[in-house]
Amino acid sequence: MDVRIINPFLEAAQNVINTMAMIETKVGKPYIKKDSSSLGDVSGIIGITGDASGSFSITFTESCIKAIVSNMLGMKVTELNDDVKDAVGELTNMICGDARRRLEEQGIKLVGAIPTIIAGKGHSITHMAKGPILAVPFETPNGPFVIELALDSGNN
Repeated sequence: MDVRIINPFLEAAQNVINTMAMIETKVGKPYIKKDSSSLGDVSGIIGITGDASGSFSITFTESCIKAIVSNMLGMKVTELNDDVKDAVGELTNMICGDARRRLEEQGIKLVGAIPTIIAGKGHSITHMAKGPILAVPFETPNGPFVIELALDSGNN
């Protein structure tokens, strides 16, 4: 997978979480994910087409997303309710949009679909690409989240 495409998604995740929730993030070591099991409790996934096609997902642990949404809403969130799921959809959309804007500056055009939200311990994430799934963990003071990218070049 092309680092020119990956880095804008990582930068966008840090930018959006920091701006919207005032939470600092630290990028971990990327790895190739071998299965479809989630690495958290609630995920947003969005299909991507254009110069590359596939999907982007972000999965939050319960403690992480409750802290993020609490900061975004200015009130303590105590459960994974519909407000949290809506916020995950918005965060997924904002991160993907920010990454697409960054990529467009490099001449790479991608279009994102509407995010789908999946919640529950042990849920599965099915990516829409034939190639490998790159997973990148992030740490926050309130727990981890993981970004996954599965993209095939536009000429596949």
